[in-house]
Amino acid sequence: MAGVSSESLAAARQQLEAKLPFASLSLAEELFGILGVLDSSAGVRRALTDPARESDAKAALVSQLVGGKVSADAEAIAANLVSSRWRSPRDLGDALEELAATVVSATAENRGSGLVGLDALEDDLIRFNRVVASSHELQRALSEPQASPEAKITLAEKIVPGASPAALVLIRQAVTHPRGLKPSALVARFLELVAGRQKRWIAEVRAARPLTQEQLSRLQSSLNGLYGRELKINADVDPSLIGGVRIAVGDEILDSSVVSRLSDLRRKLAV
Repeated sequence: MAGVSSESLAAARQQLEAKLPFASLSLAEELFGILGVLDSSAGVRRALTDPARESDAKAALVSQLVGGKVSADAEAIAANLVSSRWRSPRDLGDALEELAATVVSATAENRGSGLVGLDALEDDLIRFNRVVASSHELQRALSEPQASPEAKITLAEKIVPGASPAALVLIRQAVTHPRGLKPSALVARFLELVAGRQKRWIAEVRAARPLTQEQLSRLQSSLNGLYGRELKINADVDPSLIGGVRIAVGDEILDSSVVSRLSDLRRKLAV
């Protein structure tokens, strides 16, 4: 996804983030359901991504399609999406799919004390893909166009006995609505989203020399206070930094290394 679609997706992610601490699996299932409605009609997809159509008109069309059938939150998320600009109808569907899967990841995160819940979700999805990859018969059965969604769901659930409710929502979506992919390929895409959520709970710390236990404790306390959650710290030594530390939490970089300060100085002198 690139250009205007990438910008619209970034805005949608930011808007969704405020809802995630209170998100439920039912919200994710509703969003997946809305995706099914969009994917079932090329005309609807074109109407909702037509750049000449007013945003209010697109939002109104969403209300006509799903109003009263889903929660107010699900309808609002979909309305906000279609009010943005998209390069292609496929990009709109991909964005909605990502938001639904992100809601699932957030429920695992909320119920499982952050990283623990995400790790459990990851393990279930990996287990599913490993079993499927080991059997051509399973691959054919899960991709069989004549098989009913119910039959595929029943088979998929047998593959991962004891899987969490969050994992089952994603697996069911993958086997019943893979959107042109193999089910295992869509599960792999969901795994990438889970990994992105996991990174938010891990601080990758690089320092010029080993940190003492006292320094690590102070750093842990400071980072937990800054991000408002209990982070896992992975500390490593990187002599190339010369001095200071470099910390990465998700996509955010906190850099106090000498190398970083020298780079900043060079940029200022070059102006």
